[in-house]
Amino acid sequence: MTRILAIDTATEACSAALWQDGELLSRYQVAPRGHTDLILPMVAELLAEAELSLSQLDALAFGRGPGSFTGVRITLGIAQGLAFGADLPLLGVSNLQALAQGAHRACGGEQVLAAIDARMGEIYVGGYRLEQGLMVGTDEEQVLAPAQFLATASDHWQWGVGTGFVT
Repeated sequence: MTRILAIDTATEACSAALWQDGELLSRYQVAPRGHTDLILPMVAELLAEAELSLSQLDALAFGRGPGSFTGVRITLGIAQGLAFGADLPLLGVSNLQALAQGAHRACGGEQVLAAIDARMGEIYVGGYRLEQGLMVGTDEEQVLAPAQFLATASDHWQWGVGTGFVT
């Protein structure tokens, strides 16, 4: 039985999810400034709902960014603390890659451009293509000015996903 807890506070959304042999429990709330108050109660709720303790997990995944500096620090600090306390391995997941994977699951996109608003007139960008069911990066993730981003968002992408498209 595989059990993985995932947490993320790198963007405006605060989320936690528990994967247990194909079943998914999750919590999600858009709260740009409430992550530190929300994430640990979300984790506790998920573990209680699944009737598990932290030490019964196989691993802890976390959103490694890109995202807000403070949000990434919150995620990493909490992930490290929980993993250390329960002797769990840590798995860092790109937030852009996770967005692209979600676009594939929701819409069937096989070529996805993921973008997150980086604030201060910049956008985090990553291009992904489907390989054996997983979205794989076609280039390194980067931070771009809006004009550079528009030049990147060419016609070869089937889907665009993320807050970088609404800034």
